[in-house]
Amino acid sequence: MNDVVKFLQENPVQYLATVGRDGKAKCRPFMFCFEKDGKLWFCTNCTKDVYKDMQENPNVEVSVSSPSYAWIRLSGKAVFENNMEVKELCMNNPIVKGQYNTADNPIFEVFYLENAQAVIADFSGNPPKEYTL
Repeated sequence: MNDVVKFLQENPVQYLATVGRDGKAKCRPFMFCFEKDGKLWFCTNCTKDVYKDMQENPNVEVSVSSPSYAWIRLSGKAVFENNMEVKELCMNNPIVKGQYNTADNPIFEVFYLENAQAVIADFSGNPPKEYTL
C-alpha cells in the first residue's frame, strides 16, 4: 500500500478511466485524496458525468506516469460512501476546498476503490510490481 500511495502522491494528477453510459471508454484527469483505514479515497461531485458513469458501472482504472517514465495502473470498484470524516479530510486540499467550500456541500461525494489492484512498472526491463490492496 505504501508504494502505491507514495506513487500517487508524487504524481498528483492522475487519469481516471470509466465506461461511459454510452458504452464507450471515458478518461479524465483526477486527483487521489489519501489513504485512510486501508482504503484509497477520491472525490468528485454528483452532477458530473463521471459520477453518473460510476453509478452505472463502478469498475474504474486510474493511471499516471512519473517524470522518470515509471507508471501505475490502479483498478477497482468505486464505492461511494457518505463519510463525513473523509469529506472533512478532503477539505485540507485547497483545490477541493475551493470547489466545494464545505464538507457538507450536497453535491460533494467521496469514494474508495474496493478490491483494488495496482501495477507499478517502468522501462528498466525489471518485472512490474503488483499489489493487491
